[in-house]
Amino acid sequence: MSEKSIVSLKNANIYQGKNLILSNVNFQVQKGEFVYLIGKTGTGKSSLLKTLYGDIYLKQGEGEIAGFDLKNLKWQTIPLLRRNLGIVFQDFRLLTDRNVYDNLEFVLKATGWKDKALMKEKIENVLSKVGLKNKGFKMTYEMSGGEQQRVDIARALLNNPKLILADEPTGNLDPETTDEIMQLLFNICRDYHTAFIMATHDYSIIQKYPARVVRIEQGAVKEISVAGM
Repeated sequence: MSEKSIVSLKNANIYQGKNLILSNVNFQVQKGEFVYLIGKTGTGKSSLLKTLYGDIYLKQGEGEIAGFDLKNLKWQTIPLLRRNLGIVFQDFRLLTDRNVYDNLEFVLKATGWKDKALMKEKIENVLSKVGLKNKGFKMTYEMSGGEQQRVDIARALLNNPKLILADEPTGNLDPETTDEIMQLLFNICRDYHTAFIMATHDYSIIQKYPARVVRIEQGAVKEISVAGM
């Protein structure tokens, strides 16, 4: 993997159990690059993302992400891998029994942070980045969908990730809120040189916020142009 690459898959075969989902995958993402991952439901987008964050083991081929060898990844090192990644989900997956601050503090504690002053500083920093300064007291269930997605993005930023994997992050949002979230993601990519891989079904987003596009179809990963959609 080159020094600029954050993701590198070479001749990788990706399985779900014994079922081959994607074959002969050759795919690279550079530091600070924004990449859209498109394809019909069931074609393997989620399987590819799960392989990258260690939820599916890479059985065949070569794979490296953020300096971790996916082929030889042990369960003990998966938490270390995920500290270098941010993951943004369509359904937010926030803890509804606690406020925003406590949601973020929970993640920091789970990833080894212990100094309360440093945790407070980090939480305030990421909330400011996503436009939720002074909203740490709010319960997550009191927030709009767009605000909850911003909390999810803030959570993904906590450990200064080199790469953020976003699985349909605007799938449950209205067009105006989708615009706000996309502008936020592109700003983070530009300002912090964080790479993004974003799975989406919404081609209008790609037209409005153009970037590199990779399509998954018929068990293969293919580079395409925006015009080629």
